[in-house]
Amino acid sequence: MLLRKYVSMFGIGSAKIDLVLPKTAFQPGELLNGYFILEGGIVKQNLRRIDCDLVMVDKNSTEKIIDSTTIYKTEELEPDETNKLNFVYRIPKTLQANGKGIRYLFKTKLTFDKGVESLDEDWITVVS
Repeated sequence: MLLRKYVSMFGIGSAKIDLVLPKTAFQPGELLNGYFILEGGIVKQNLRRIDCDLVMVDKNSTEKIIDSTTIYKTEELEPDETNKLNFVYRIPKTLQANGKGIRYLFKTKLTFDKGVESLDEDWITVVS
């Protein structure tokens, strides 16, 4: 059991997060109703927070954070447990549509009391 605890601290068998979106194309100002799937790893882990950033990537692969959402969670995620957490977000009205080398993605990070962070990326298209 102790070995499992230490390997999960290095990312092997640790808990994971996945942002599930209802679709991939959105209009500026549109309300997005998605959810996070939290999957437990091989040992019990204490969740601390979920950060989800809307990021713009330009043609030079330069990233700029457009908006951030943080959810503070203090709960234990048991081994092999799966939880669902709703995610409601309004796409900013000021976003320009994809094109001219501009793309958007949600970068999600699940942080634990101990161990590595779980990361997820979901690309979206903004249409006008």
